[in-house]
Amino acid sequence: MLPFSTATFLSFALASLLIELTPGPNMTYLALVSASDGRRAGFATVAGIAVGLAFIGGIAALGVAELIQASSLLYEGLRWAGILFLLYLAWEGWTAGTDVVSSNSDPGGKYFLRGLVTNLLNPKAAIFYVAVLPTFVEAGRPILAQTVVLTLIYVAVATAIHALIVILAGALQPFLNDPRLERTSRRLLSALLALVAFWFAWSTAR
Repeated sequence: MLPFSTATFLSFALASLLIELTPGPNMTYLALVSASDGRRAGFATVAGIAVGLAFIGGIAALGVAELIQASSLLYEGLRWAGILFLLYLAWEGWTAGTDVVSSNSDPGGKYFLRGLVTNLLNPKAAIFYVAVLPTFVEAGRPILAQTVVLTLIYVAVATAIHALIVILAGALQPFLNDPRLERTSRRLLSALLALVAFWFAWSTAR
C-alpha cells in the first residue's frame, strides 16, 4: 500500500515523465553509446544511471543534497566536474575508432561506471530531490516512507525512458557497419553531447 494518495502518485509519476522527456545529458549520451556500441553498452549505462539516481535520492533523504545546494563552493565544484566529464565523453566519442566489434567486447563495466558518474556529478538531480520531490510529500504521513517510495517511482520512470532510448538508438547500429557512416553518426552525436554540456553549464549557473 502506498504511503500517500493515488492522486499524489499519478501527479508525481507524470511530473517525473515530463522531466525525463526533456533532452539532457543522459538522453544524449545514451543515444551516442547505443547507436555506436550497441544495446548491451546502452543498457549497462542505463543501469549506472539508475544506481546514480537512487544514490542521490538516498543522500537527499539524509540532507546531504540540501547541503550541496546551500553551499556555493560545493555546488560549483560538482557542476563544473559534471560539465568537464560530459565534454570528455564528447571528445572521446569524436576521436574514437570505428571498430564496433571491439567496442561490443567490453563487458559493460566501463559504461555502467560512466552512467553512474554522469549522474553523481549532476547537481540538477540533487536539486530535483531537494526542491521538487518534497512538494509531493503529504503532511500527516510518514515522511521517510514517502520520500523512499517517491524516489523509487522517479528512478523507475527514468529507467523506463532511458531503456526506450537505448532500444530506439540501438536499432540504428546494424546500419552503421559502414566505417564512414559510423564515424559520421558518432561525431554528430558527440557534437550534440558537447552542445548539451554547454547548455548544462548555462542552465545550472546561479
